Amino acid sequence: MNVYAESSAVLAWLLGEHPGGGAEQALGAADLVVASDLTLIECDRVLERAMALGAQSRAQAARRRATLGAASDRWVVLAIDSEVAARSRQAFPREPIRSLDAIHLSTALVARNLVTELQILSLDERIRDNAVALGFDIAPAA
Repeated sequence: MNVYAESSAVLAWLLGEHPGGGAEQALGAADLVVASDLTLIECDRVLERAMALGAQSRAQAARRRATLGAASDRWVVLAIDSEVAARSRQAFPREPIRSLDAIHLSTALVARNLVTELQILSLDERIRDNAVALGFDIAPAA
Protein backbone atom coordinates (compact mmCIF):
# COMPACT_ATOMS: atom_id res chain seq x y z
CA MET A 1 0.00 0.00 0.00
CA ASN A 2 1.22 3.51 -0.87
CA VAL A 3 -0.17 6.51 1.02
CA TYR A 4 -0.17 10.26 0.71
CA ALA A 5 0.15 11.52 4.29
CA GLU A 6 -1.98 14.62 4.86
CA SER A 7 -1.35 16.79 7.92
CA SER A 8 -4.45 15.91 9.96
CA ALA A 9 -3.53 12.24 10.06
CA VAL A 10 0.16 12.84 10.70
CA LEU A 11 -0.64 15.22 13.54
CA ALA A 12 -3.13 12.81 15.14
CA TRP A 13 -0.41 10.14 15.09
CA LEU A 14 2.32 12.50 16.28
CA LEU A 15 0.25 13.95 19.13
CA GLY A 16 -1.30 10.61 20.15
CA GLU A 17 -4.81 11.91 19.51
CA HIS A 18 -7.85 9.84 18.68
CA PRO A 19 -8.12 8.47 15.96
CA GLY A 20 -4.38 8.67 15.47
CA GLY A 21 -4.05 4.90 15.92
CA GLY A 22 -5.53 4.32 12.47
CA ALA A 23 -3.09 6.81 11.01
CA GLU A 24 -0.16 5.18 12.82
CA GLN A 25 -1.23 1.77 11.53
CA ALA A 26 -1.55 3.06 7.94
CA LEU A 27 1.84 4.79 8.10
CA GLY A 28 3.48 1.69 9.53
CA ALA A 29 1.92 -0.65 6.96
CA ALA A 30 2.68 1.54 3.95
CA ASP A 31 5.22 0.40 1.40
CA LEU A 32 5.73 4.04 0.44
CA VAL A 33 4.68 7.27 2.15
CA VAL A 34 4.41 10.42 0.07
CA ALA A 35 3.87 13.82 1.67
CA SER A 36 4.02 17.46 0.78
CA ASP A 37 6.40 20.03 2.19
CA LEU A 38 3.13 21.47 3.48
CA THR A 39 2.59 18.42 5.73
CA LEU A 40 5.92 19.03 7.46
CA ILE A 41 5.34 22.79 7.67
CA GLU A 42 1.90 22.33 9.23
CA CYS A 43 3.17 19.76 11.73
CA ASP A 44 6.07 21.98 12.80
CA ARG A 45 3.73 24.98 13.15
CA VAL A 46 1.35 23.00 15.37
CA LEU A 47 4.27 21.95 17.59
CA GLU A 48 5.50 25.56 17.82
CA ARG A 49 2.02 26.87 18.57
CA ALA A 50 1.43 24.25 21.27
CA MET A 51 4.72 25.15 22.91
CA ALA A 52 3.98 28.89 22.74
CA LEU A 53 0.55 28.33 24.33
CA GLY A 54 1.98 26.13 27.08
CA ALA A 55 0.21 23.00 25.85
CA GLN A 56 3.52 21.13 25.60
CA SER A 57 7.02 21.60 26.93
CA ARG A 58 10.08 22.35 24.84
CA ALA A 59 11.25 18.77 25.54
CA GLN A 60 7.92 17.29 24.35
CA ALA A 61 8.09 19.39 21.20
CA ALA A 62 11.67 18.29 20.57
CA ARG A 63 10.74 14.60 20.99
CA ARG A 64 7.79 14.96 18.62
CA ARG A 65 9.90 16.87 16.10
CA ALA A 66 12.54 14.11 16.25
CA THR A 67 9.85 11.45 15.75
CA LEU A 68 8.50 13.33 12.72
CA GLY A 69 12.01 13.84 11.36
CA ALA A 70 12.90 10.16 11.67
CA ALA A 71 9.66 9.13 9.95
CA SER A 72 9.80 11.74 7.19
CA ASP A 73 13.41 10.81 6.38
CA ARG A 74 11.90 7.61 4.92
CA TRP A 75 9.12 9.43 3.04
CA VAL A 76 9.09 10.95 -0.42
CA VAL A 77 8.42 14.62 0.30
CA LEU A 78 7.23 16.62 -2.68
CA ALA A 79 7.79 20.35 -3.08
CA ILE A 80 4.99 22.81 -3.65
CA ASP A 81 6.09 23.38 -7.23
CA SER A 82 4.50 25.15 -10.20
CA GLU A 83 2.43 22.07 -11.17
CA VAL A 84 0.98 21.81 -7.65
CA ALA A 85 0.34 25.56 -7.53
CA ALA A 86 -1.41 25.56 -10.91
CA ARG A 87 -3.68 22.63 -9.97
CA SER A 88 -4.44 24.21 -6.58
CA ARG A 89 -5.93 27.25 -8.31
CA GLN A 90 -8.50 25.10 -10.14
CA ALA A 91 -11.86 23.83 -8.91
CA PHE A 92 -12.25 20.64 -6.92
CA PRO A 93 -15.23 18.29 -6.95
CA ARG A 94 -16.45 19.21 -3.46
CA GLU A 95 -16.14 22.98 -3.10
CA PRO A 96 -15.58 25.04 -1.11
CA ILE A 97 -12.21 23.93 0.20
CA ARG A 98 -9.43 25.85 1.88
CA SER A 99 -6.23 26.83 0.10
CA LEU A 100 -4.05 24.47 2.11
CA ASP A 101 -6.45 21.59 1.42
CA ALA A 102 -6.18 22.38 -2.30
CA ILE A 103 -2.39 22.17 -2.03
CA HIS A 104 -2.61 18.76 -0.33
CA LEU A 105 -5.05 17.42 -2.92
CA SER A 106 -3.00 18.83 -5.79
CA THR A 107 0.18 17.25 -4.42
CA ALA A 108 -1.62 13.91 -4.12
CA LEU A 109 -2.79 14.21 -7.74
CA VAL A 110 0.79 14.89 -8.88
CA ALA A 111 2.03 11.97 -6.77
CA ARG A 112 -0.59 9.66 -8.28
CA ASN A 113 1.04 10.25 -11.66
CA LEU A 114 4.28 8.88 -10.18
CA VAL A 115 3.05 6.22 -7.75
CA THR A 116 0.50 3.51 -8.45
CA GLU A 117 -2.30 2.64 -6.06
CA LEU A 118 -1.92 5.73 -3.91
CA GLN A 119 -4.33 6.14 -1.00
CA ILE A 120 -4.88 9.40 0.83
CA LEU A 121 -4.33 9.17 4.57
CA SER A 122 -6.40 11.95 6.13
CA LEU A 123 -8.80 12.57 8.98
CA ASP A 124 -10.14 15.80 7.47
CA GLU A 125 -13.61 15.29 5.97
CA ARG A 126 -13.12 17.92 3.23
CA ILE A 127 -9.94 16.19 2.07
CA ARG A 128 -11.55 12.75 2.32
CA ASP A 129 -14.68 13.79 0.38
CA ASN A 130 -12.62 15.33 -2.41
CA ALA A 131 -10.19 12.41 -2.48
CA VAL A 132 -13.02 9.94 -3.06
CA ALA A 133 -14.50 12.20 -5.76
CA LEU A 134 -11.06 12.32 -7.42
CA GLY A 135 -10.88 8.51 -7.48
CA PHE A 136 -8.59 7.89 -4.51
CA ASP A 137 -9.06 5.25 -1.85
CA ILE A 138 -8.83 6.77 1.60
CA ALA A 139 -7.30 5.65 4.87
CA PRO A 140 -8.12 5.02 7.55
CA ALA A 141 -11.23 3.37 6.17
CA ALA A 142 -14.47 5.01 7.25
